[in-house]
Amino acid sequence: MSAAKIFGTLPSGESVERVELSSGRLRAEVLTYGAVLRSLEVSGVNVVLGLDTVEDYLTRSRYFGAVVGRYGNRIAQGRFTLDGTEYRLPVNNGVNSLHGGTHGFDSTVWTIEDQTDSSVTLTLTSPDGDQGYPGTLTASVTYTLENDAIRLDYATETDAPTVVNLTNHTYFNLAGGGDVRDHVVQMDAEHYLPVDDTKIPTGELAPVKGTPFDFTTPHAVGERYDGAYDHCFVLTGGARVTAGDLTMECTTTEPGVQFYTGSMLDGVATPYGPFAGLCLETQHFPDSPNQPQFPSTVLRPGERRTSTTTYRFI
Repeated sequence: MSAAKIFGTLPSGESVERVELSSGRLRAEVLTYGAVLRSLEVSGVNVVLGLDTVEDYLTRSRYFGAVVGRYGNRIAQGRFTLDGTEYRLPVNNGVNSLHGGTHGFDSTVWTIEDQTDSSVTLTLTSPDGDQGYPGTLTASVTYTLENDAIRLDYATETDAPTVVNLTNHTYFNLAGGGDVRDHVVQMDAEHYLPVDDTKIPTGELAPVKGTPFDFTTPHAVGERYDGAYDHCFVLTGGARVTAGDLTMECTTTEPGVQFYTGSMLDGVATPYGPFAGLCLETQHFPDSPNQPQFPSTVLRPGERRTSTTTYRFI
């Protein structure tokens, strides 16, 4: 087992460590900053988008490889009510709160709790009131390489009622570069969540049949909808992405996946241009705290919320 190495130093003086993992034909690097999956090599080809320095992650990242929270995706108007109390969150995406606010888990240094040659467990504690969320939340994520797959295991606990929705925001490019609009996608999802003009779900679970959102049979990303997807799909199974001879199969215990094709990357504020990578962010639905018909994201004292997502390469 190789020891964690220093990747860089934050302006606060806090060190960011880098952990190297390996198993079979897979190699990965994980940072303590944001619990970022910085690289993932499959037979020597890096299939995720990463950055070179701590400064890049501070100034040029669009959540590249990070674990986002306390609430991944959007909460309408940056507010929700829980047990009769309204909570206000930082608004950082138009009129909405996105990925936990202005200083979410993606921009926090996690602690290495455990490490082997093929796995690492990172933990953090989010104090009561952090970004407006109630309760002190403890969170962990474990990255494990095994049998041509990378598995992410999440766990959270709280000392007061709160909401939580962790996900990973890795951008995948199975060709190791270029445009992902020629990647072919198939999803076991007969419904998706239509959104308003601020990307908040309308509350409907709409059938994909007969729409550009039907990936129940394989379609290239750029074949329809200008390739510019940023929508949550209701999963009944897994999802598959193929580029050339490589296929990635995604399975999860979560009810949905945000399929984002990187259309808003600009090649200026980040090193990557539009459609340089696509995300399969397994998660609960956006804005669930305000939409009681969606699966609940409420976590209460005495409960332990866990979830698992696996990306397998064949």
